[in-house]
Amino acid sequence: MNENEMRIRFPGNKKVTAEYDGYTVLTDQPVSSGGDGSAPAPFDLFLASLGTCAGIFALSFCKKRNISTDGLELIQRFTYDDEKHLYTKISLEIRLPSDFPEKYKDSIVQAVDLCTVKRHLQNPPAFDVYTTS
Repeated sequence: MNENEMRIRFPGNKKVTAEYDGYTVLTDQPVSSGGDGSAPAPFDLFLASLGTCAGIFALSFCKKRNISTDGLELIQRFTYDDEKHLYTKISLEIRLPSDFPEKYKDSIVQAVDLCTVKRHLQNPPAFDVYTTS
C-alpha cells in the first residue's frame, strides 16, 4: 500500500487550491456564499468527478470495441433533500448514438457502473484528521 499526498492551500478570500501530481485545481465559493465565484465550488468538483469518471468508462468501452462516440453523452442529475441538506440520489443517463449496437446497451451500463469514484462512495475510505505545527 502506498500513500499519496495532495497539498491544499488558501490563496485568498474563499479560494482553496489542491496541488497534486503537477496540477493545481482551483476552487472558490459562489458570490452568494462570500466567495468571488472565480472557480467551481469544491462540491461541484466532486459531482464533476463522478460524471467524468463515468464518462471515461463509457468512452473506453466504446473505443475498445471501435464504436463511434459521435453523439455519446452522459447526463447527470441530482436529487437534493432540503431537510438533510444532502444529495440523496444521483442518476446517470447514458445517451447513446443512434447507431450504437443494441447488443452492447446493457454492457455499457455495467462498464459505467465500475466508475472508480462511485466505487469509493460505495466503499468509503477511512478518514484521519489531525493537527501538526
